[in-house]
Amino acid sequence: MKIYTDLAEITTPIPQAHVTIGNFDGVHVGHQILFSEVVSRAYKNKGTSVVITFEPHPLKVVRPDIGIKLISTCEQKQELIELASIDVLICLPFTKELAQTPAETFVDEVLIKTVGVKELVVGYDYAFGKGREGNIDFLKKQGEQKGFPVTVVEAYYVDDVLASSTEIRKLVSQGRMRDVRKLLGRYYQIRGEVLVGKQRGGAELGFPTANLQISEEDLCPRHGVYVTQVIYDGKCYGGVLNIGYNPTFGEESLSAETHIFNFNEDIYGKPIKVNLLQFLRDEQKFSGPDELVAQISRDIEQAKEILMDAQKEILLSCEEKYNK
Repeated sequence: MKIYTDLAEITTPIPQAHVTIGNFDGVHVGHQILFSEVVSRAYKNKGTSVVITFEPHPLKVVRPDIGIKLISTCEQKQELIELASIDVLICLPFTKELAQTPAETFVDEVLIKTVGVKELVVGYDYAFGKGREGNIDFLKKQGEQKGFPVTVVEAYYVDDVLASSTEIRKLVSQGRMRDVRKLLGRYYQIRGEVLVGKQRGGAELGFPTANLQISEEDLCPRHGVYVTQVIYDGKCYGGVLNIGYNPTFGEESLSAETHIFNFNEDIYGKPIKVNLLQFLRDEQKFSGPDELVAQISRDIEQAKEILMDAQKEILLSCEEKYNK
């Protein structure tokens, strides 16, 4: 996938550009359907599938007071868009100046002149430009006047729940990871470099942990203990994760500490990815290390049972797939 981060990098229009545009936070199942439509139409017309998105999220610029919490980092979003078989990603810096650009100017200067749009595919609720004047009706009229068809992909529901970034943020904050997975099409993931923490987990408790820092500005799941899959160096391990403030020891900073099963490597400063499979329990304050150790042991036992069931589910689905 070719990635542009500045319109000046696009020196000639993209051949037969079949374009979609949006914020695509989380790249959930609704977004994936949109990308599939773009890829399919580009393939049929021997064209190029193009995604236009923005960094940072426009609401961080136009409504910083909201404090929007993002499902995916820019890096994750790029990875997921590439997995959707998109040919070209244009990630535009979103500024106050861009926010004030009239919708018709954006169509003329960006979509037509620079990108060379041949067909535009958008989600049912997309709008852009100053005052969000670039809505669906506007785009359809622009397409009729300027020679590019506009296709609108309707809302997508999973179990009568709308697949939307707003809904996913709500579910993540509630710790409803099974429901999150349905709308994302994958597990919710946090990632980062392993930090040197208090090193209390191994020395005092007998359960060493890999610590990740979580910013208060990030989308933080419900505080508590989760069953996880930890991805390190291309391998996947089971684990349990605690997100919170470690009230037993009176900590003041928010952290995510993962005990990785059957793992004994020095990974300080190394990147890991942690998939959150299921919420187990709320964070709680214990009387001391002994009570905490006993509870962690129970958490690990329960987590291993859940991971075993998940593995059985994966194997059964594979068998059903190949037995049809």
